[in-house]
Amino acid sequence: MATTRDIYLVIGGSGFVGRHIVEQLLARGDNVSVFDIVQRYHDVPFYSGDISDQEQVSTALRRSGTTCIIHTASPPAALKDPALYWKVNVDGTKAIIAAAVQNRVRKLVFTSSAGVVFNGAPLVNMDERLEPPEQPMDAYNESKQKAEEAVIAANGIDGLLTVALRPAGIFGPGDRQVMSGLYKVYEEGKTHFQVGDNNNLFDWTYVGNVAHAHLLAADKLDSPPPAPPFSTLEEFPLEAPPLTEAEQNILIHSLPPLDLTIGRHIVPTSEARPLGPCITPPPNAEKLVGSFENKRTNPEGRPFVRTRFDPLSEPNLFREKLSNPESSPLQVAGQVFYITNGEPCYFWDLPRLVWKNLDSMFPGHRQKRRYLVLPASVGLAFAVGAECWGWLIGKEPALTKFKVTYSCADRWHNIEKARRVLGYEPQVGLADGVQRMVDWWRKEYASGTHKTAH
Repeated sequence: MATTRDIYLVIGGSGFVGRHIVEQLLARGDNVSVFDIVQRYHDVPFYSGDISDQEQVSTALRRSGTTCIIHTASPPAALKDPALYWKVNVDGTKAIIAAAVQNRVRKLVFTSSAGVVFNGAPLVNMDERLEPPEQPMDAYNESKQKAEEAVIAANGIDGLLTVALRPAGIFGPGDRQVMSGLYKVYEEGKTHFQVGDNNNLFDWTYVGNVAHAHLLAADKLDSPPPAPPFSTLEEFPLEAPPLTEAEQNILIHSLPPLDLTIGRHIVPTSEARPLGPCITPPPNAEKLVGSFENKRTNPEGRPFVRTRFDPLSEPNLFREKLSNPESSPLQVAGQVFYITNGEPCYFWDLPRLVWKNLDSMFPGHRQKRRYLVLPASVGLAFAVGAECWGWLIGKEPALTKFKVTYSCADRWHNIEKARRVLGYEPQVGLADGVQRMVDWWRKEYASGTHKTAH
């Protein structure tokens, strides 16, 4: 029996992430429209409006025949306007939910942020069990947190299915925040400054991978849960029941390594290794070398072990089922998922890769200089003083407490849940993603979009 294909409305489809989602939907032949306050592209039907106005959103839903909303709209994170964040991210999201329920829209995919759980403390291999802090780092993440809560709470209301994705450190073609900031540092000759010791791992995520995750979430949002929710049972089990076959199909297999940037490396073992110099080869020399050179393309046969600390272990899944008996932690609807490249790197490594790529555009612009490294504590003290001075003169300083904390803390996330439940695998590695972003920037520069002194 053929399934009916969804009709998509990308709210914020003229923006950075939204545009990449639109392009991927078009590439696979889907019916897609855009709702935004400004029209930058003319290849899909466009509806102009204010997302905080339920009736305007509702009108777009009716006219487009939408069955699936992908909500990416949000002001840039660097603004100093808490009221705007609240209006767009909180009031706007609630208006979208109300309009979706009003028009019997079946699906809602929401672009949240990994920053909703960040409070300045290190986040190491963080998974979805961590609750957002009571005091978020800033107004942007506070508004995103409240919007995400509203989206997840709406799951199941009059048949609406919702999911929230938490991407981290988005970059790529079309980016006018990360790339713009890094280019400004490059143009001003400040690439030799470093705050912190650069021993903190940070998650950067290529925008195309983020868009890919949204499509996967939309496609699987109405998939049935792999095990019946506890609320449907006659009585709650006192101990963890055996995994169903569907749960086992999700959990009990090894995942391939994420090696888009670093490549696949083979570790010599007692049964597979290069021989090296030898006078008399061992009797099984041919087998040893053959086993080493036969590159495994899938992880089947590798041992798979979980501990009770593992987020997807049976005890933790049982705990989640008890805390939320209305759903399964291994279904898409009603869940949140971290989305990253799965390639955490030292924070300053990606900016330096961008600057190295810019050197090919402006040969000789950068002179070799030793890095000037400010300890995090010194950078924080300097930022506090700069913010006080900036407050007096009415100008925001280049270095702030948030920027120092952001660049010096460990912030990387566990994406196993997204890989297993959504089927998400990053499509573009960090190095390739940086090259694509700089190539886009090069075209923008050549067209005269960016003015420079070079």
